[in-house]
Formats: sequence, structure tokens, C-alpha cells
Amino acid sequence: MIPAASQNELQAPSWDVIVVGGALSGAATACLLRRRNPALRVLILERSDRFKRRVGESTVEISAFFLGRVLGLTEHLLEHHLPKQGMRFWSMNASTQALDDCSEIGPGYNVRLPGFQVDRAVLDEHVLSVALAEGAELRRPVRVRAVRLAPGALQLVEWEDAAGSLQTGRARWVVDASGVAALLARQEGWLRPNTAHPTATCWSRWTGVKGWEDRGVAQKFPAWAARCRGIRSIATNHLVGYGWWAWWIPLKGGDVSIGVVYDQRIAALPPGPDLATRLRAMLLQHPAARELMAGAECREHDVHFRANLAYSSSTFATDGAVLVGDAAGFIDPFYSPGMDWISFTASCAADLIDRSFHGEAAAPRVAQHNAAFSLSYDHWFRALYQDKYYYMGDYELMAIAFRLDLGMYYLGVVRGPFTAGAAALHTPPFTRAHSELPFRFMALYNRRLAAIARDRQRRGVWGCRNARRYFPFTSYEFNRRLLPRVIAAAARWLALECREGWRTWFQPAAQPVGHPARLTPAEHPSAT
Repeated sequence: MIPAASQNELQAPSWDVIVVGGALSGAATACLLRRRNPALRVLILERSDRFKRRVGESTVEISAFFLGRVLGLTEHLLEHHLPKQGMRFWSMNASTQALDDCSEIGPGYNVRLPGFQVDRAVLDEHVLSVALAEGAELRRPVRVRAVRLAPGALQLVEWEDAAGSLQTGRARWVVDASGVAALLARQEGWLRPNTAHPTATCWSRWTGVKGWEDRGVAQKFPAWAARCRGIRSIATNHLVGYGWWAWWIPLKGGDVSIGVVYDQRIAALPPGPDLATRLRAMLLQHPAARELMAGAECREHDVHFRANLAYSSSTFATDGAVLVGDAAGFIDPFYSPGMDWISFTASCAADLIDRSFHGEAAAPRVAQHNAAFSLSYDHWFRALYQDKYYYMGDYELMAIAFRLDLGMYYLGVVRGPFTAGAAALHTPPFTRAHSELPFRFMALYNRRLAAIARDRQRRGVWGCRNARRYFPFTSYEFNRRLLPRVIAAAARWLALECREGWRTWFQPAAQPVGHPARLTPAEHPSAT
């Protein structure tokens, strides 16, 4: 029960909206609110005096649209960050000894739609400055101590400033953009760990990393260098293994953000005296990392670890508070969905709050908001990520999944804002009535590929086709070929089911039994 307000609290300064967190999700929400209603008094509370360097991050098509066309940041992105040329996947097995032995999935030419490799500290500072230019107010550095929720009334926020003085503010709405701290979800008991997806990550920034277009590398592997017409180095390169993957994201200025993510049920960091040593040891299992990181060093005091990445909230909004970005939930960094999630949560939060100030009853829209994001998180996870770590390192299985995943993303998600505009971001993925069938299709092939991967592992043939293969993927476009290409990828999956998937059709889901046997190609019974 909320205690009665004191006289000091009743006299506290008042705003229309208080945003807790001034990084991308909070600053973007403030921008959207001020643009929709310039009369709103918006206060941003930011914990840091300046944003520290964070993990490098990639946009994909939705988040690039949101940053560029909705927030209007294209010039900033081009000047201070790098353009992105799609995604690449590098698989290995026991016979891959060198970089050119690794199998590659990636665009043969440069991609069609824009994307960016961003330095989040730089981006966050810029978006925050844009929010202030739009008329929002800022207090930093401050530490938010508590948020007292009062549905339908004024919310009370308490914070401590740099001098240690306790401040209080009131607002009709509070936006929780506190990131993984998830202030409201933890305070109110809404936080729900996703125990079905027990992933962990370790990452750092590295110097001295060779580029994928490095002249020496090209001279050493001329055929490998010549086969790709696009630019590999500014793609998000994924090194994939059994139960783990590593991201490889270049940043403006020369550093490279490199880290690993692994399913704790089936993979782990190697032992070692410290995190940096363990991270390097895991990366160097892969021939691509051994080649490109030969002289690389991680930034001192810039090695980070986090376990149990996936979580959500049982409540995404009340009549007075809305959660955005990582404060509302997180699934997985694979495919870089984090800023897509920001795009949808910030857009929907601004729409919900603005409509309430224009006289619409908040309670029905809050209920709709909660139902939509609960459904979106659940379907997003089950369609794309559940048990994916069993098969993402198998070249053949991942080549099928990538074509289907990306095709369905274009058909069901990307097409919306590029044809209907920013209003499409007011409906989170997998929540429209007609999205149930696509969701079930995606969850089915994801589940089946995971089952086939586990069966391959049991038979000792997992990853047997991982060496010396190359799939020069042609980027999807919004044309008449998009749907037929997705159907063709589905046909490849069905052919795989007929060839070997039938082995698992009537078997219960198996438990992991460790790493696949490290056999030579000749020892694999299905190597031919």
C-alpha cells in the first residue's frame, strides 16, 4: 500500500512525463513525445554524467528505419558510425584449419536496405542532445531511489543528485528506460527470467584486429577474397560453433567489438585465470578468429560478462507508467533485435501517453498494450530463438533457417514501416490477427531444425558439412520474388525432413549430451 503523501511531496515540482534513463530508449521516447505534443513538460533523469563505452551494436532494417526516418538521425549515423553490409556466418568443424576452410553464409553483393554499426555511447549522447533540443529537461548525474506508482493519478519519483541531496518530482506518467536495471520490473515484482533460454555472454573491445579485407589476408587466401563482391568487414560477422556464437562488429575509429554468447546448457567459457583469457580462448577455437586476431588485444578493464540474458516483464504498462527498451525485456542479441525492440516499445509508449493527454481513457489502452507486448515477446522468442543454439553452428541447418528467418522478417515486419510509415511501429511483431499462422510456421521449422540438430549430434554427424562451402546470399527486396524465394527456402526444409528429419518425427525432445564428436570428414557416415 502506498503511504499518504507528505506535505513536501505534494509541493514537489511537477512534469507531465518523467523519463528514467537518458540513453537511446528513454531519449527516443522523449523526442517522440515532444514532437507529438510540444506542450508536454518532459524531464529525463540520467544516472551517468556521460555515457560509457558499451558493447558495439548493429541495427537491422526496422531499427535503421526508426533511427533514420523516424528520429531523423541519418546524417549523424553516416558521419559518426559505419554503414552495415548485412550479416555473415562462419561455420567450422574438425577439418577447418584455416580461414578459407570455413563455410560462409553472407550476401554476395552489398545489401539493399540501410543498416549501421553503431557505437552506442556516441549514439546515446546524440539522441539525448536531440531530446533536449526538442524541449525536454535533463538532470544528470542522478540516482533514482524509488518510483511510487499511483494508477490514474500523479506518480512520485525520488532521486538523489550528485551532491547527495534527495529530490522529488511528480508526473502523470513515468517512462522506465533504465535498461537491464529494469527499475520498475524489479521494484514491483514484475521481472520474469526466461529460464527456457539460459544464455550468457562475455565481450570486449579489441585493437589490432585484422580486417576481413586486409591486404595480407587477401594475398594469403586469394580465391577466398575474390569470391565475395560485397564488403565483408562492415557486415556483422558471426563465428558460430556448437551452442555458441561470436559477434564481430567494427566501430568508427578502428576498434572492433567482439564477444561470445552461449547456451549454458551446452557450452561454456574455457577455464582460465581471468575473463580476458577465457574469452580469447573461446574465440580462438574458430579458425577465422585465429587468423584475424593473431595480434589483437582487448582494451584493458573493458571485458564484461553477463549470465541469464533473457527476461521479460509480466507488466509492460500501468495507468501512469510504461516500460521501454531493455527495461521491458530482452531475448537474445543474435540477429540484433535489441534496437528493433526499442523502436516498438518507444513508439507504442509515446502513442499511449500522448493519447491519454488528448483525452482518451488510459485503462483500455494499457490493457491492450500489456496484452500486445506479452504476446509479442512470447511469439518472438518461440519463433526465432528457442533452442536455436543447437543448430546455428551447423552450416546446412543455419543456411535454411537464415533464409526463412530473414524472409519472414521482411514479409511480416520490415514491409510495414517501409510501406505504411512510422505508424506501423505502433503494433509490435506477431500481434496482428493474421500473424498467428506465420508465427506457427516459424516456431515449427525452428523446433524441427533444433530436433534435427540434436539427432545429428547423437549420430556424430553434426556440422559434417561445415567446411569449404559458400552460400552467396542475394539480399531480399520488396518485389514479386520475395514470397517465391521464401517458399523455395521452405521447400529445402521439407526436403531435409524427408531425407533425415523423419528420424525424429515421433521422438520426444532430447536433452543435450555434450559436444559433438570431433570426427574427420572421412569418419562422418553422411559426409558424402
